[in-house]
Amino acid sequence: MKKAEATRLNILQKSFELIYARGYQNASIDDILATTQVTKGAFYYHFKNKDEMGLAIINELMKPALTKSFIEPLRNVENPIEAIYDLMYHLLIKDEFMRVEFGCPASNFTQEMTPWNAEFSIALNEITQEWIKMITTVIENGKKSGHIRRDINAKQVTYFVMSGYWGIRNFGKLENSKKVYLSYLKELKMYLNTLK
Repeated sequence: MKKAEATRLNILQKSFELIYARGYQNASIDDILATTQVTKGAFYYHFKNKDEMGLAIINELMKPALTKSFIEPLRNVENPIEAIYDLMYHLLIKDEFMRVEFGCPASNFTQEMTPWNAEFSIALNEITQEWIKMITTVIENGKKSGHIRRDINAKQVTYFVMSGYWGIRNFGKLENSKKVYLSYLKELKMYLNTLK
């Protein structure tokens, strides 16, 4: 990797960590420069402004990471009910990247930035739509394989499961504890079993 590419990647990674901990609007350019230890000239060589950097974080860091963590585990699953539950369990309890006190980075960005920045909204919606499509497909496949009842509306289930995930992440942030996740997971398991 060339020095310029390494510098750009460093800016993105360190800025993401800062934004994940503090929020996008609370991370100033000066904070980013101090965290990344690059000069203002180096920052502006790579990005026109903070928002261009923010979009690069979404497109170049978050999308691949979320695809790996949220979507890939649902590819080619045999039992969709177990797969969806296992995914949520892993994301909430086992995943070491997402910290309880900071919540879900995609959810945080969505809540903080979509009302103010149309480009962020489009980029974040692309990530969300990929997850919606994957969960819906898994449920539809489950209907075909007999794991899920044929009368189940796959899109409604998807929205319900996803909104529960995003919501419980916020409760986790408020309490700074994974204990609340266990309540959600218990109810999620019971709900998913009603789909059989």
